[in-house]
Amino acid sequence: MASASVAVRAAGASSGRTAAEDHVRDLARRGILADRARAASDAERGLLRAGGYALVWPVVFQRLTRRIELARGHHTCASSVHRLEAECLDKFHDDVEAVLDDLLANAKVPVVNLEGWIARRIGPATVDAHRRRRGDRGALQRPRLPGWLKHDLGQDPWLLTLAVEVLVWVGIPATAGVRVWPLSAWADRRAAVTGHCGGGEREVTADLDRVLAAMRRRPKWYADFVERPLGRKHAPVLPAARTGTAPARETDHLQPRRPDEADEARLTELASVAVTAIEAQLRRGADPRCAVVAVLRSVFDTGTGAEEMDRPPGGGPAADERVAALLADSAAIDRIANAVVELIADR
Repeated sequence: MASASVAVRAAGASSGRTAAEDHVRDLARRGILADRARAASDAERGLLRAGGYALVWPVVFQRLTRRIELARGHHTCASSVHRLEAECLDKFHDDVEAVLDDLLANAKVPVVNLEGWIARRIGPATVDAHRRRRGDRGALQRPRLPGWLKHDLGQDPWLLTLAVEVLVWVGIPATAGVRVWPLSAWADRRAAVTGHCGGGEREVTADLDRVLAAMRRRPKWYADFVERPLGRKHAPVLPAARTGTAPARETDHLQPRRPDEADEARLTELASVAVTAIEAQLRRGADPRCAVVAVLRSVFDTGTGAEEMDRPPGGGPAADERVAALLADSAAIDRIANAVVELIADR
């Protein structure tokens, strides 16, 4: 990853082509790039990888990364490789390395339009690399449900979907913060599959318990394909909460406004954004309950934690946690939906 970062910075700092890049282009044009890479010394292999990286990364970002980030709603990440968030940047590096390896292994025929050749191979190269990484973690490379598990889950479409999501999740390095499972994301998935938008994390947890119970009926299979890869995720490290016995001291800086005032301003801004988004969905004919659930989960799940960095940990649930608790309560959803509809009608 360090060499990848250096290559990106170097490529971004210079608009001209490097000698290493010209060398790779020349070998590809002559149809001998793969053979040369296979027989190269360590020094030349490093030169080929540096030149290849300079060629590959812009194509990967434009043809793959940008599309993925836009689909995820990461508009800042999609704007520039230099603005990718840490997790997105790691995925970008993985994809670039996969395409680079494919280039140096498979460019065996004369290639004139090297960028076009790279673009056509991005899909197969990144998919194969992703499967290899899953295999290295002990997860199924192609998460599919065995017949016995489908039978035990009663062929229920949502439970089968959730079981696949479990097998996918255990094979990726990402974590769900302090929790084992990404329950919030699966709640949205549940609403899409079942058509019932009122369900929240409580319902997903019950469904997950049922899926895991069915999987555990085959202990060896569960240990191999769920427990082992899940255990290889990096556990998040949290700061220790300040206890009541800790000595009191002054704040480290002068706060321009009290925390409750900052919270009020932020919540007012988010509420305005949420009402506007819900109004747009209602105009398109969306169900008020579904619109409220989808928009509130999206709007109040965008916090980075920066707004709470000036406060001691353990000071109470954040706004997104309080919203998640409300959305797990069907009666609360009804109250919110009715209030929002009335507010929009008044506007």
